[in-house]
Amino acid sequence: MASFVHGFPFDPAYGRTLDELTAVPAPPAPDDFADFWRARHDAAREVVTDPEVGPVEDERDGVRIHGVTYTSVGGVRLGGWLALPVESAAAEPVRHGFVIGHGYGGRAEPGPDVPLPLPSAAAILPCVRGMGSRGLVAGIPDVSAEHVLHGIASRDSYVIGDCVADLWCAASALQELVPELGGPGRLGYLGESFGGGLGALALPWDDRFGAAQLTVPTFGNHPLRLTLPCAGSGEAVRAYRGTHPEVVDVLRYFDAATAAGFVQLPTLVAAALFDPSVPPPGQFAVHNALAGEKELLVLPAGHFEYEGLAQDVDGLVAARSAFFAQWTA
Repeated sequence: MASFVHGFPFDPAYGRTLDELTAVPAPPAPDDFADFWRARHDAAREVVTDPEVGPVEDERDGVRIHGVTYTSVGGVRLGGWLALPVESAAAEPVRHGFVIGHGYGGRAEPGPDVPLPLPSAAAILPCVRGMGSRGLVAGIPDVSAEHVLHGIASRDSYVIGDCVADLWCAASALQELVPELGGPGRLGYLGESFGGGLGALALPWDDRFGAAQLTVPTFGNHPLRLTLPCAGSGEAVRAYRGTHPEVVDVLRYFDAATAAGFVQLPTLVAAALFDPSVPPPGQFAVHNALAGEKELLVLPAGHFEYEGLAQDVDGLVAARSAFFAQWTA
């Protein structure tokens, strides 16, 4: 098991070895789990996203980066960034497309999500509702510990469900803006932490995605997560459950590991042995449950600075590019 000097009042490795982590199961799905998510997906696909592209904000790593806005479920207007290959200016076709989710707290800029995993690629980097400088929505908290509880009293009002829909609508916006990316299996998905958990929930129901890469995904195995202290948003859910035990029934529908059991597309998961914010057993539960082709990259730590981090990030970037080159048409 991983060991780092730290100041947390709990063990961010949770006493588990790699063999134990690769055996963590997913909770069983409610009988209507698939019906619930397919209905939400169908509703999101009906949204007229009406994307609007702003002027170029940056140019680097072979892409021009524009601001972008689009409409999601409930008529909510969201923003983010659109990355288009510089070659497109010379009428070179866009060959690959990506939807890129963000961590809890959102994003204030495209950041390290650019460069993209493959050349001749376009990507949309949305800020889901309530998160990041371009995802602010009146009435939805923008602090992760509050956001993760917004609407949690019901599966129909829980903000996480709408955040998943925001990703589906982002995919619709990307395909409208880049028609070459239309059709099944043409998109890849990337998501880290919060974005990894949202991705696991989004992917089973949307045939536009052909491959995915999830890094230290959250929301995996809620029954187990509720027993594990952490420094991330899961701690707010643990505290809420203490006074609202009925929330367990809602969380069953938002379990990334349960959803992973319905994911048929090739998926690379980068899971950490040590992580104070997203307990590793939940991360590995997502990987373990995947129903399709899967690949595991074991990281020493997540959400934690350590010697050698830069080299491990470089290794993940290289593995991600190789993975999408293998599985993306």
